Amino acid sequence: MPEQENTVVDFWFDPICPWAWIASRWILEVEKVRPVTPRWHVMSLSVLNSDKDVSEQYKQLLSTGWGPVRICIAAEQQFGPEVLGQLYTAFGTRFHIEKAPRERATYEAALKEAGLPVSLADAADSTGYDEALKASHKDGMDRVGYEVGTPVISVNGVSLFGPVLSPIPRGEAAAKLWDGFLLVAGTDGFFELKRSRTRDPIFD
Repeated sequence: MPEQENTVVDFWFDPICPWAWIASRWILEVEKVRPVTPRWHVMSLSVLNSDKDVSEQYKQLLSTGWGPVRICIAAEQQFGPEVLGQLYTAFGTRFHIEKAPRERATYEAALKEAGLPVSLADAADSTGYDEALKASHKDGMDRVGYEVGTPVISVNGVSLFGPVLSPIPRGEAAAKLWDGFLLVAGTDGFFELKRSRTRDPIFD
């Protein structure tokens, strides 16, 4: 493998999405074996689906999705985008690994772990962050279109939805997938590879 220059990887996530969580953990694996630097950005499945006809069960899920993304935006505004990576890890560990409820006690524990003031949990119930949230969401979605979700990855001027995968590739497997991702992202006119999912998210 020829030596690569450091590559900035812009990654849009919603903390409640298990598929984005797996992809984000893959990017952190890639960071160990390839010269990449992730930059984290917030998108929102609650915003994306606000005007869509979805099932009652999914509506319930989305109703609990506003709090975490508002907190992420509040943290970004007050402390800069560099805090998003640690906060996302703290949220995702609780939501996906520990199956913790999306409620204030969980938010405060995540904020504390990320070294942020627990008072940021107030943002969960504040619509005052929604304009900035929608702007961050739009920045990601405008790059790929609105018929997809999260994650969105932007690298070398090209943005793609995905990858959607399970389980998390690690070590050389993570590197091989990254090399392939760069290859297809760098192919003019490449749009989509897809097959139906046949397994649930595996977080190990």
